[in-house]
Amino acid sequence: MEKLIFHVDVNSAYLSWEAARRVKNGEPDLRLIPSAIGGDREKRTGVILAKSIPAKKYGVKTGEPVAMALRKCPQLELARPDFRLYEKNSKAFMDVCRKYAPVVEKYSIDECFLDMTGTGILYPDPIAIARTIKDEIRDTLGFTVNVGIGRTKICAKMASDFEKPDKIHTLFPEEIPQKLWPLPVGDLFTVGAATAQKLQKAYLSTIGDLAKADLALVQAVVGKKWGIQLHEYANGIDNSPVHTQSEEAKGYSNSVTLETDVTDYDRANQILLALADSVCSRMRSDGIKAQCVAVTIRGNDFKNRSHQRKLQEPTDITAEVYALCKELFREVWDRRTPLRLLGVSLTDLGHDGYFQQSLFPDQKRQKNEKLDAAVDSIRQRFGNTTIQLGGAMKTGESVGRKHKAQMALRNGQKED
Repeated sequence: MEKLIFHVDVNSAYLSWEAARRVKNGEPDLRLIPSAIGGDREKRTGVILAKSIPAKKYGVKTGEPVAMALRKCPQLELARPDFRLYEKNSKAFMDVCRKYAPVVEKYSIDECFLDMTGTGILYPDPIAIARTIKDEIRDTLGFTVNVGIGRTKICAKMASDFEKPDKIHTLFPEEIPQKLWPLPVGDLFTVGAATAQKLQKAYLSTIGDLAKADLALVQAVVGKKWGIQLHEYANGIDNSPVHTQSEEAKGYSNSVTLETDVTDYDRANQILLALADSVCSRMRSDGIKAQCVAVTIRGNDFKNRSHQRKLQEPTDITAEVYALCKELFREVWDRRTPLRLLGVSLTDLGHDGYFQQSLFPDQKRQKNEKLDAAVDSIRQRFGNTTIQLGGAMKTGESVGRKHKAQMALRNGQKED
């Protein structure tokens, strides 16, 4: 039986989700004007996380400083990030996908893979069912997605990146020479700017050049293992399965892929603070505490490394989780490999009051609990972006003045 894989990708997710919320409230549609998500307009700080098509026409780019974007487009409408909104919409569109696909793998907050293999009797026309999924998301949730269709995950993902927004594209084996190979080598999934430069210097300018090149040459340019993967991807080869994922909560996690590599502790700590704040806030909202904290990193060599440790007592306190995250991070990172991804996950869950607590009250802990409760209360009344952590964590480090770490987040993940 031939495999059939869909890749569903939200178009400009953060901006689309904010726009859909505003439209629902009778406000103007951010997607129709020069607009972006990220940063502080008054202080001209932070970075652009997402932009509208009209903003793109002014040269506004994802990942660039807000100050630079405002110089290009002084009338740019800026909206602050709201990660609770993003998580809500992420779950909503994936729930639509689960109505039609037997296996759904959450790949990031705004994209997922669907294994549609064996659904031919129910859905004889793959494009038709992809359109049904795409249109239901648009009509019920108020934002658009692209759907890529292929026999492998790499082909489905590459197809979904073709013309946007609100489109369906196929990339079947017989279509690879016409649709994939003419593209610049830098467009191939996982090929960053530095790798693209190396390949171009070896006269491998297009994905087709890479696909047809001698494997030994590719390996000489980018390394043995990495060369095999890139050569296979260029030919549409990818044997990785779509992993089924339970909806039952086994842990709370957030992971982020960054526009630029992390190369120092200060920036890593900013991001770890944002992640710790996000997962702990969600746990407190659900009345859950955790006793095991893990930090995951991914270098620009695409190797994942993780480190975890159990706490003496279960917690939902941001300061405690953040402090342990910093320790774990320093133990797992060798500083030689620039980082593309950071993640924090909390496991060994139990409801508040389920665990055996210490008989001796900790005043510092009680103070941090009150601080978290105050922050949660303000956010519930006035929105998640009204108060953000920074110096209040008393870390003695540069943790981000107004929580700039959140401005650097791109693909937060939560395990539901």
